[in-house]
Amino acid sequence: MSSLDPRIRRAEPDLWRFSTRPLEPLEHWQTYEVFTLRTRGGHAQHVGSLHAPNDEMALILAKEQYARRSPCVALWVVPTAAILWTRPEEEDIFQPATDKSYREPQGYLHTRERIEKYRDRLKPANP
Repeated sequence: MSSLDPRIRRAEPDLWRFSTRPLEPLEHWQTYEVFTLRTRGGHAQHVGSLHAPNDEMALILAKEQYARRSPCVALWVVPTAAILWTRPEEEDIFQPATDKSYREPQGYLHTRERIEKYRDRLKPANP
């Protein structure tokens, strides 16, 4: 006969916890990435990750975890699976395909010289 004393029933091991079966989708929580905005007009900064059962709970947990002790005006909570990234080995995709030095400050170093040469060509030979 099983005891009705909760101390004895609680001591019985839950054998299902020790099984090696794979977890079902609802048995583990999703991972979220948390970004905070410290001041208005500032930039969002990644502050960490957390596990939560759904989006609403992730926002509550993020507020408690990352915005309770430090200044914060906004939180962004994003499922980790929704973040896309590139690998360091793919750095060549950031190299410009054509010469667009005119967009960089270094591209304007000789602009004055070119303008003066053009102006000189437009001047009449004998004023």
